[in-house]
Amino acid sequence: MSEVERQDDTKAKFSLRVWRPIAARALANRNAVAGLLFGGIMVAGIETALPVMVGRIIDEARRGADANLLPVLSVYASVFVFFAAGVWLFIASAGAVATRTADRLRRDCFAKLQSLEPAYFDVRPTGWLVSRLTSDCSKVSGMLPWVILDFAWCSSILIGVIVTMFVLDARLALWALAAVPPMAVTSAVFQRFLIRSGREARRVGSAMTASYGEMLLGARTTKTLVREEANLAEFQKLSTEMNLWAMRSALLSSVYMPMISSIAAFGAALVLWQGAGGVLEANGITLGRLITFMQFAALFAQPVQELAQRFADILNASSAAERIASLLATEPKIGDAPGVAPIADARRRIGELRFENVDFWYREGVPVLHGFSLTAARGQTIALVGSTGGGKSTIVSLATRFYEPCAGRITIDGADIRGVPLAWFTEQIGVVPQVAHLFAGTVRENIRYGRLDATDAEIDDAARRVKAHEFIVALEKGYETEVGEGGERLSTGQRQLVALARAVLRDPQILVMDEATSSIDTATERLVQAGVEEVLRGSSTGGRIAFVVAHRLSTIRRADLILVIEKGRIAEQGTHRELLAKRGRYWELYTNQYAADRERELLHLQDEATAQTVASLVGDGDDDE
Repeated sequence: MSEVERQDDTKAKFSLRVWRPIAARALANRNAVAGLLFGGIMVAGIETALPVMVGRIIDEARRGADANLLPVLSVYASVFVFFAAGVWLFIASAGAVATRTADRLRRDCFAKLQSLEPAYFDVRPTGWLVSRLTSDCSKVSGMLPWVILDFAWCSSILIGVIVTMFVLDARLALWALAAVPPMAVTSAVFQRFLIRSGREARRVGSAMTASYGEMLLGARTTKTLVREEANLAEFQKLSTEMNLWAMRSALLSSVYMPMISSIAAFGAALVLWQGAGGVLEANGITLGRLITFMQFAALFAQPVQELAQRFADILNASSAAERIASLLATEPKIGDAPGVAPIADARRRIGELRFENVDFWYREGVPVLHGFSLTAARGQTIALVGSTGGGKSTIVSLATRFYEPCAGRITIDGADIRGVPLAWFTEQIGVVPQVAHLFAGTVRENIRYGRLDATDAEIDDAARRVKAHEFIVALEKGYETEVGEGGERLSTGQRQLVALARAVLRDPQILVMDEATSSIDTATERLVQAGVEEVLRGSSTGGRIAFVVAHRLSTIRRADLILVIEKGRIAEQGTHRELLAKRGRYWELYTNQYAADRERELLHLQDEATAQTVASLVGDGDDDE
């Protein structure tokens, strides 16, 4: 698990600050929130009035022949119609608040993620980010309306019951309230243990989720290393711990609820003890009023329980709320400098991209580039080669403004790149990565992703130019073939050709090809290389600046400038011929790779010859028969 995934949910504390952005989006649904509050208060008012009505019915019934129960029973029955209407209103309103709040949160979180720089995603796993938009948003948005409802409902009941009891009989009201402090203390103690159990269960649940993910992603490795039993033992340990915390929560709940009910019953018993004698006195309280007070005493338990439970829910969800608030509060580290003027001519051509004494590091004290300087002109192809970790990919990431220099500067036509509108600059960039990413959809849709307003004819032309048209039309549905998630239904070479077609269609002014042929076989490489040369040939509007991060040096012999990058510095530079003539680092890399390629070709030829010999021998044996 990454450091970001290891955020300690068990230590999250309640803070109004983290709930503000979520509450603001919930309260924006004014009509639904008003319906929620009105429905809760109306139901609370009716529940407060019902014990009084029951007492009146009992007292009226005790009058015997003189009793007139029809009016009071009619009112009692009609109240339930309003009660049902109130329940419907707050349930419907709570659903509206929850769904709309979740929708706003998901939209805002997604928009925020879209605005952040690529570096933000380098240190945060996909699963961690996805859970912000799914489980976290659903958790806080689904809980918040019920917290609002219960706050309104519980507050109204407690206030209504207390006021009503003191109006009816202040002495009995005090006896009825005697059970409230023990209820509050018991709830506080048990909720503390319940909260800890819930947090520990979530911690173990997160570890189990991570274990699931590692198992699915590393299924082949697990089989290869015969790790099934070890993985199962590790998972069983987590599952056992999860079961223990869940059982502890269930045990605590099984004790807590009866205790609260017992304390409420004790309060009712106190009222009965103090009030029973008054019923027998001539001027004492009536039986109906005594029963009303007993119901009030029992009614106190429910709002106390609900408030304690909702407070626990808020504490448990604080970690999710904090993660959402943190995401929404994140500001992009790469953006337009203050006072950046828009580009007057959207068709402006980039003539030169220059690095001026650039330093860069991902972590303070661990430099990746040192005083790097380079001038790249329009129409020029620059290849970057060297050892792994030398800084090649960092250079192209800086050129595309995925990162900003830590020292020095990068300029476009003499102007600092920070003074160019980021949106316009991003539109001028095209990237073909080492492993091409395709989106779920058709081949045509993935190529069109390079330019959404492209016609079908332009898409077909782009595919033909990079030699992708032949394999596309050979597919079952041609350009309408579904590529699957991540392009899984296509081979690596086919995905790379689709990505090249997308780059041709986009026609960028700055093109980056990050080891685009390193993960494919030699035969497919020749086909892809033909497409690469077409992409590098130049823009339809006057050439482009191209950066090629090369793994196979045979693919960059035609580059205008080759840079050998070692430990963040330019070790050598020149054309292919010039660097070979120097017999330096490039010559060493090229000859070693050339020898390895020749060895592979010879082994391949030997394998073919052996297969042909075996086939001929098998054929001779068949003839003898």
